[in-house]
Amino acid sequence: MELGSATKAELSRKLDISFPTISKFLTQMEKDGELLTMGFDDSSGGRRARRYVYNPEYMLGLSVILEKSETHYTVFTCLGEVKEHRMLESVLMKDLDLLTGQMEKILQSYPNIRSIAIGVPGSVKDGCVFFIPDYELFDQFHVKEYFEDRFSIPVAVENDMNAAVLGYYKNKGVADESLVYMYSGKNGPGAGILINGAVIRGSTFFSGEVSFVPLYDDRNFLQALQNGAGFRNPDSSKGIEYDAISRMAASFTAMINPRFIIFSQEEVDEAAIKEIELRSAHYIPAEHLPKLVISDWKRDYLYGLQSLGLDLMITCQVNEGK
Repeated sequence: MELGSATKAELSRKLDISFPTISKFLTQMEKDGELLTMGFDDSSGGRRARRYVYNPEYMLGLSVILEKSETHYTVFTCLGEVKEHRMLESVLMKDLDLLTGQMEKILQSYPNIRSIAIGVPGSVKDGCVFFIPDYELFDQFHVKEYFEDRFSIPVAVENDMNAAVLGYYKNKGVADESLVYMYSGKNGPGAGILINGAVIRGSTFFSGEVSFVPLYDDRNFLQALQNGAGFRNPDSSKGIEYDAISRMAASFTAMINPRFIIFSQEEVDEAAIKEIELRSAHYIPAEHLPKLVISDWKRDYLYGLQSLGLDLMITCQVNEGK
């Protein structure tokens, strides 16, 4: 999958495994439909080598994004290509059977789905959602265990901002950088933190819940943003939202000195970024401030979930001896 295509000899050299062993496994994988043949390479004087590619349809993944107003389902191949995207009604405040029923229909349509990645607007520890304000149905609910028992398919469950910062990191291909992704959304502000290529979840998996950060004597970050309309309209008469976001950016700079702080294009524009940069420099030396960038939050979120699903998919194949 990393090489795109390969011959038996190339795989033998790459993996440092004997040619007969490679040949044995590839023969079985081709028989199972896991590999496809591209034909033969040009001859270099001897027997022409057969070239193989991984069959992208052999393993599929399902990502599920749970949001306040809707639920997004995406079916993707093991190469990350999207096969189908559906947007259905939200399940966060409905009966759990609605979510289960929606997923069952998709799994029936795509029997090759080998992993499920679910994103939620709340804190997650080992697949259990333990802090998700306003959505009592999912509070203290072990999502991973429930759906693995129900569907016998491996499941990953992740906080939305952790998935988004992972998706940005994977999609941009930045090597071992430190990033912070800030977003207000429909459920209050949150942040995804990635340091040296690893998502930081914290000792109790509560990292990124920036609503509680006491930026002022009488207001935390959430309360400061509520003076206006969150990130979407940081332009009240006193500029309190700009100031709050700038203080948060300065705080992240002092604590972890990230290379980038990422904002959603739904919530800021270039003018807002320039204002945040200017105000942040009031609190911390400008030369240490990270680069403030704008990205597509929904795309990054989806890409992060797909990455988790792909890792789970491949790990399960390895554990099964493939």
